[in-house]
Amino acid sequence: MSALQHLRILDLSRVLAGPWATQQLADMGAEVIKIEKPDGGDDTRGWGPPFLKDSEGQPTRESAYYLCANRGKKSVAIDMASPEGQARLRELVKDCDVVVENFKVGGLKKYGLDYDSLAAIKPDLVYCSITGFGQQGPRADQAGYDFMIQGLGGLMSITGDPQGEPQKVGVAVTDLFTGMYATVAILAALAHRDRTGIGQHIDLALFDCQLAMLANVASNYLVGNVQPPRYGNAHANIVPYQAFAASDGHVIVAVGNDGQFGRFAELCGHAEWAQDARFATNKARVENRQILVPMISDALATQPRSHWISGMESLGIPGGPINTIPEALAEPQALARGAVVEIPHPAGSVKMVANPIKFSKTPICYDTPPPTLGEHTAAY
Repeated sequence: MSALQHLRILDLSRVLAGPWATQQLADMGAEVIKIEKPDGGDDTRGWGPPFLKDSEGQPTRESAYYLCANRGKKSVAIDMASPEGQARLRELVKDCDVVVENFKVGGLKKYGLDYDSLAAIKPDLVYCSITGFGQQGPRADQAGYDFMIQGLGGLMSITGDPQGEPQKVGVAVTDLFTGMYATVAILAALAHRDRTGIGQHIDLALFDCQLAMLANVASNYLVGNVQPPRYGNAHANIVPYQAFAASDGHVIVAVGNDGQFGRFAELCGHAEWAQDARFATNKARVENRQILVPMISDALATQPRSHWISGMESLGIPGGPINTIPEALAEPQALARGAVVEIPHPAGSVKMVANPIKFSKTPICYDTPPPTLGEHTAAY
């Protein structure tokens, strides 16, 4: 039994933010009907290489990008620009609990697929719109993409080497966080509907989510009224909390409190650091990071990574290596937690990163691969 197997989702979204949300719902058991244009489908189907290889080692039309966000869904090919397609979608809505879409503001109104039109058919419908900038405001009509939102929303100004250029994060975190906010909002709206019988429209913007993700850094500015700088791998509010060069590569040190710092100082062979008024508290260490960090750097450069990692592990000091993606997925902890799953696919099978949620009663089921284009059209 799955947690959300009683729900049916009509997924009009494409690319990443919307599909990420609907994959989360599919993982928890919801029936997700992914509507795709008959000619080409979701844009990400062509975002490769790499493409999934079949049993003979030949590339298929299924890109790795598309595969990462569409597990557990049914693909139905419908031309929503045609009157027939619009009528078919309005008929499908009658038996759906949720609609998710990420078209431009007002883009579905001309098709009669906007919230007001569909709520007239199904008043208890939960309808989630994901756009770049939301349903109102001076930028509402503009398209929004993760990269530009990372820049506009301030994230790039605090990411990267302090002496280098601003950097985006290595994955599309604005899209991904927006997808997760969408999942939370949809489940909350469904809880409200179940109590009241009333549906609602959810207005989610990548820009809003990016601002919310600034978390403690935005709070630092709002409270301290000082523009946050780039710290590279260091932390604005904790020291030492960054990467350091050992004799054979880099290691992460993530000291979270004064007790851990005392043990770390001993590990470095400088127990006196913890008694020094300049470093005894986190507040003092933040204020004196320009003095302390070079001292730590000199100490860590004397031994290889293995020495520091094993030492931190034995003393309960958070820290570790900087893994590549293959190394991260091969970590014994990743293997123990089942971080990679292999799902049967028409091409043979597909490996995917597992959903991180571990339910005790309603486990995630991995029996439905990302669908091929229009695979389930006849069933709907």
